[in-house]
Amino acid sequence: MSTPTEETGRRIRGVKIAFSIVDLLQDENKQTLTDISNELGHSKSTVHSHLKTLVDEEILVSEADGYRLSLRILDMAKHVRDQVGNYDVIEKEVNELAAETGEIAHFGIEEYGRVSYLCKARGSRAVETASRVGTQQPMYSTSLGKTILAHLPGERQAEIVEQCSFEQHTPNTPSNPDELYAELEATLERGYGIDDEENIQGLRCVAAPVKSEQSVLGAISISGPTSRFTENRLHGELSEHVCRAANVVELNTKFS
Repeated sequence: MSTPTEETGRRIRGVKIAFSIVDLLQDENKQTLTDISNELGHSKSTVHSHLKTLVDEEILVSEADGYRLSLRILDMAKHVRDQVGNYDVIEKEVNELAAETGEIAHFGIEEYGRVSYLCKARGSRAVETASRVGTQQPMYSTSLGKTILAHLPGERQAEIVEQCSFEQHTPNTPSNPDELYAELEATLERGYGIDDEENIQGLRCVAAPVKSEQSVLGAISISGPTSRFTENRLHGELSEHVCRAANVVELNTKFS
């Protein structure tokens, strides 16, 4: 009999239900048993047993008006964040980048074929977006994603491109692998990646890679409205800002 692999091994339904509850409470804050049962499409008895277990494990808190995530989640999140090398340096550079430019600055890494936000800071003129630490965006339509993707080993890069849905967020979103590969090649030639209203209409972004000797650790970016992120600034002072910030993180990583 063959040994189950990570891809083909059986899944535990109860674990999936438990994480569905956690995801729901993250999105909707406090919810009652009835709310959760209706939203997830499971019986009240099934949901109640999972809720009781999650409360026993101190992942959820039960209050008179519903259930919420516990503060233990904060400790887990801090532990995950601290697993990334030189987080303090990354946070400092993201904050300084936002202060220097007045825009939104992000640092992202690749997980599960998507770009995950590790750090975010807002400058004085920043236009708020839906991004938040821990959430994910497509690789093919973001400057962070394309910058990381361009510097991944060929096999991993091809694997991610094959998984891309190429959902059209705006008229500028890359629509097929050929378009994306052309942008990845341009990213390598320039040394930085561009999101030209590809993920959100009216918003442009520029990102630079943070590399180690053998791989890409992530990327750092700034985002802003097209009225301020003109072509000249995008390929001039703004790209210079992110490249300098990426270089600082790289040097600290190399010599830490």
